[in-house]
Amino acid sequence: MATGRPMLEIVVPPPYLTLQDRGRPGFRNQGVPASGAMDPWALSMANVLVGNAPGAAALEWGLAGGTIRWTRAGCCALAGAHVDATLDDTPVQMHRSYRVRAGSTLTVGRFVTGRFAYVAVDGGIDAPPVLGSRATYLPGRFGGWHGRLLRAGDRLPLGLPQSRAPVTDRAIPAGLEPRYDSTSCRVVPGPHATLFGPSGWDQLTAAPFRIDAVSDRMGYRLAGRALEHQVDTTLPSAPVCPGAVQVPAGGLPIVLMADAPTVGGYPVIAVVASVDLPLIVQRQPGQEIQLAPSTVPELQRALRARAVAVHTLMHLVRAQS
Repeated sequence: MATGRPMLEIVVPPPYLTLQDRGRPGFRNQGVPASGAMDPWALSMANVLVGNAPGAAALEWGLAGGTIRWTRAGCCALAGAHVDATLDDTPVQMHRSYRVRAGSTLTVGRFVTGRFAYVAVDGGIDAPPVLGSRATYLPGRFGGWHGRLLRAGDRLPLGLPQSRAPVTDRAIPAGLEPRYDSTSCRVVPGPHATLFGPSGWDQLTAAPFRIDAVSDRMGYRLAGRALEHQVDTTLPSAPVCPGAVQVPAGGLPIVLMADAPTVGGYPVIAVVASVDLPLIVQRQPGQEIQLAPSTVPELQRALRARAVAVHTLMHLVRAQS
């Protein structure tokens, strides 16, 4: 095993593997999306379990299995999509921290549920920040590790752990763990909702949609009954954000995701609550999602409750360290 700076080595990469953190807010007016983790909830929980700040850089893992290896002792945790995984041939549970030694290998196999899993390591992954973030923005080919998907043989530098002793054998208490079993995802009217009339909003929220196979980090296309509308679907470009529900000419909505552009010309009928967006993110193609009307005050309360859950877990982990 190589000596020198501690590294995380990519032995067998899955088809999709990038470095992500909480993104780079503050640059949308310059055409740079925030990017970052598709599921910030899972990223935060994995990081907190190993003693990191919630937004530390971690691996965003999707599509299939692979293997990584450590060159120093420490700890790791997995959160998000439920995967079959082993650490040195021992089965690993989701949402629990584990001790690793120099030479330990983590192998991720089948994705049981969900689309994105997060692997956090104590100290985080210390790639060079770009615009204040280590998040990979693949369309722009910057951030992360050389702005690209991770490959076999890549060796990612690890940061210094915040604790002298690895934060191991910590689990998320019942009630705080990320859950994705609900098919109901809350929305509020978007800036162009009135252009669709009452029938358009009713169609959007009445029956479930399915996640189309044409879905990626820029947006998830929803399959189902096309929305009927009389509006111009080539409006002047206007600011958009993750969660915006655009309706192109065909009438099938598109939910914008982390790598969505900063402006768009399709009408935005609704906006998915940021607190519920992971419910859509973790849906696999063909699975259903119900868009449910909500209010801004209700969603603000839900977002505060999510923040309290993350900070509660931080307190519990630090108290046991």
